[in-house]
Amino acid sequence: MGLTKPNQELARDMQGLASNLKWSVELMQIAERLSLVGNEPDAQAIFKIITGSHAGEDKLAGYADEVKAGLIARVKV
Repeated sequence: MGLTKPNQELARDMQGLASNLKWSVELMQIAERLSLVGNEPDAQAIFKIITGSHAGEDKLAGYADEVKAGLIARVKV
């Protein structure tokens, strides 16, 4: 049985969000450049954001898989 349209949208949204979090690779490069030019406080702030993003990316990807498997469903309230 396929997913309902709302659940398809939910899975797609979650996958999109997880994909957007992959930008952390570019943020890491920016942080490294900041660190090299002596802007350590800003570099550390970016590193902190990246650390949280990685955990969020994994969670969202897992949730999207659960939606596809029918374990999570979107319902109207």
